Amino acid sequence: MARITQSEYETLAAFRYALRQFLHFSEDVAQSVGLTPQQHQALLSIKGFPGRDRITITELAEQMQIQHQSAVGLADRLMVQGLLVREPSFTDRRQVYVALSSKGLAILERLSAVHKEELRRMLPQLQQLIEQLSADEISTPIPLTKKT
Repeated sequence: MARITQSEYETLAAFRYALRQFLHFSEDVAQSVGLTPQQHQALLSIKGFPGRDRITITELAEQMQIQHQSAVGLADRLMVQGLLVREPSFTDRRQVYVALSSKGLAILERLSAVHKEELRRMLPQLQQLIEQLSADEISTPIPLTKKT
């Protein structure tokens, strides 16, 4: 395994700091429209699910990396706020889907536009850090180990 240089530590720290700045920005923007960061993430996970506009609670839990019962509670709170709707499965009556309501979609569109703009603003900094890490990777040889 290659030794990490001081420069690489500094670059990794700067990259993590930039990510934290973006996450802090995201949390503040979500809260400004009355959502918790987790609620915002849930709306985005549902709308951004590949190939569909609705997902099961199990899929939501997986996308959010939370327990199933936590996803149920999260979905219930979003439904109370009028941001999600439940939809039955056409093929399995036991299965229930959640989808964004028109109100939920409108809020997510506003949040997503602001997030895209912030990412555009941060892009040069993030690109520079990633390029620097990539260059450090190429210039730092990985020592060969002998197999015994």
